[in-house]
Amino acid sequence: MKIDGGCHCGYITYEADADPERTSICHCTDCQTLSGSPFRTSIPAPDHGFRILSGEPTVYLKTGESGAKRVQAFCPRCGSPIYATAPGDGPKVYNIRVGTARQRNQLVPKRQIWCRSEQQWLGDISTFPRIEKQS
Repeated sequence: MKIDGGCHCGYITYEADADPERTSICHCTDCQTLSGSPFRTSIPAPDHGFRILSGEPTVYLKTGESGAKRVQAFCPRCGSPIYATAPGDGPKVYNIRVGTARQRNQLVPKRQIWCRSEQQWLGDISTFPRIEKQS
């Protein structure tokens, strides 16, 4: 599937070829902290199928619990997280942050990882009162 998107302020834009069947939710505490949310949703795209069209992301090198290093790329102007990938050269996969894709409504997660860190209240959100938009 062809997807495209960008950061909140529009400085960074991208396009990618990605398989929507590989969309996933990560509940790890790093994703919670880096996203400011109880989980992060991503879709992987191979390096030959991902292209930054405008802007240049700032990168942060994160070391995970396993000791593995991951490049976290975000907009230097508005802070929107764009993707994560392996450091260095060579073939790689870009885990694009679904919230930045225009097609995000079509990118339904198919699996969840790091569930041991899941916020326990997530299972109850369907019972919370709903307001369609702020006035």
